[in-house]
Amino acid sequence: MRIKPLMISLAFCLALIAAPAAYAQGGIKTGPDPSTLRDPDLEKDSLHNLEVARNYFKLKKAYVASLRRCEEIIAGNPNFSKIEEVLLIAGRSSLSLADNKGKQAPSLYSKATTSEEFRDMGRDYLTKLVKEYPDSPYAKDAQDDLKTLGTKPGP
Repeated sequence: MRIKPLMISLAFCLALIAAPAAYAQGGIKTGPDPSTLRDPDLEKDSLHNLEVARNYFKLKKAYVASLRRCEEIIAGNPNFSKIEEVLLIAGRSSLSLADNKGKQAPSLYSKATTSEEFRDMGRDYLTKLVKEYPDSPYAKDAQDDLKTLGTKPGP
């Protein structure tokens, strides 16, 4: 008869000891942060697209092709490890198209896109880079480009 109360007392003590440890674990996440999870195949594809976009931008001055490659990366892999460089190239390609620079006519992107729309696109990409990735090595370049653009005129 003495064993039953002893077992109940022992179970109660164990519950008291284990409760704080279980409570302390209540706030943990159920896994790693989803923004850091990267699909290796998607990363490889995005890296290839970035290299091609970089080549189009720097060597060939094909700003429409460069912008399209960057947009493909941004749409398909927003968690890409080198998204900051993608945003910079997309912004600068858009600004170059706004100024009708390069070897491709801006109308290849879209016949309806105006210089002002390209300028707004460039401003948006560069602003996103500066706001979302302020510690990026490309943020200073984006800030400099935004300063040369000046402020957007109001309606």
